Amino acid sequence: MTEQSKEQKSQNKVQKINGIRGMNDLLPADAYQWAHLEHVLRDLTRAYGYEFLRTPIVEATAVFQRGIGEVTDIVEKEMYSFEDRLNGEQLTLRPEGTAALVRSVIENNLLYEGPKRLWYTGPMFRHERPQRGRYRQFHQFGIEALGFAGPDIDAEIILMGQRLWDELGLKGVRLEINSLGQAHERAEHRAALVAYFENHQAQLDEDSQRRLLTNPLRILDSKNPQMQALIEGAPKLLDFLGEESLGHFNAVMNLLKANNIPCKINPRLVRGLDYYNLTVFEWVTDELGAQGTIAGGGRYDPLIERMGGKAAPACGWAMGMERVLELMKVSGSLPQAQALCDVFVLHQGGETLTAATIIAERLRSAGLDTILFCPPDGQSASFKSQMKKADASGAAFAVIIGPDELAKNEAGLKDLRDTGEQKSIPVDGVVEAVIDAMVGATE
Repeated sequence: MTEQSKEQKSQNKVQKINGIRGMNDLLPADAYQWAHLEHVLRDLTRAYGYEFLRTPIVEATAVFQRGIGEVTDIVEKEMYSFEDRLNGEQLTLRPEGTAALVRSVIENNLLYEGPKRLWYTGPMFRHERPQRGRYRQFHQFGIEALGFAGPDIDAEIILMGQRLWDELGLKGVRLEINSLGQAHERAEHRAALVAYFENHQAQLDEDSQRRLLTNPLRILDSKNPQMQALIEGAPKLLDFLGEESLGHFNAVMNLLKANNIPCKINPRLVRGLDYYNLTVFEWVTDELGAQGTIAGGGRYDPLIERMGGKAAPACGWAMGMERVLELMKVSGSLPQAQALCDVFVLHQGGETLTAATIIAERLRSAGLDTILFCPPDGQSASFKSQMKKADASGAAFAVIIGPDELAKNEAGLKDLRDTGEQKSIPVDGVVEAVIDAMVGATE
């Protein structure tokens, strides 16, 4: 081949298109882990009486500007926002689930008949630097209890979290908790905080100097190691709480203690969203490097009214599912991959394929997961090579239909996992024989 023809061939080659950085494919090898986690989450929500609610992936940008807060990292830096080319509407890929859920609750008047226990799950989007267990498209699970004002529901949702970690076999997860009090208490604390940081303004980094004028409470959430000593000496919000707020917090703590839930009061815990009040909490770990928080939440009583609904109390929490799966891997609690099927059906094409197809459908109708061998090149393959695929599928049994078996109106039934024994059975009795064999294998 000449150099010119080589160059022409190179130019004609279609360039492959890669996925977007931080937005990952879920491959079949990992799907069983997700299925396991989702199954545990469904059981958990059912055990506590929570109902499922799903919101659209795209919402009006105002939902998150008003719900999360204008002066937050999410709204200022991380949202995927765009203008609808047809009508000019400002839209955003949802970066978190609570504001969207509250929008739906208000719009559909779900609190008309009384309080609601709800849960959601789905993909969220934030334009941030991808890290271990943190991606630009990530999946979130959250629970929200709306219309409940007492400390009992704060404790309940925390108990749900602890039960979940126990069910998943997670190790090294710690609960940190704080109270943000009410608006007037935060205002008094804010004034003291501003005065304190103004006296040490030279020590503030650029982000904190900006927040000093907009949201000084968020300075306490800074991860800058050079500011930690300064932050440690700042006025603590707990010292500004009145009797009612302290009573609520102490009641939550007493319920957690009564249920043997260990926790640490962290006076610097403020969470990253503007809608919280009273109880806030996070579950943290040292096993995932810098990304130590795997779940968090708290009470957000002002949010429903802020979003345009009738004032109602609410609280909830959310977790990043990728981060939890990563911690399950570290904890050694990920489940083993499941078999692809119960039965693998082998044949030699022609009339044996017809018979094998009929048998495979009968097995599926009986509730047995069944893979029928289909040759990649459309040509028949030896039983030896088919048996390798049957073994790799994890199937407990293989059903074999060859010309000899078909001539006798029989099929071969081979135990792939226990004895390796193969026996002949009538074609019309394959389903019953497989069921009997599977029952016998579990006894």
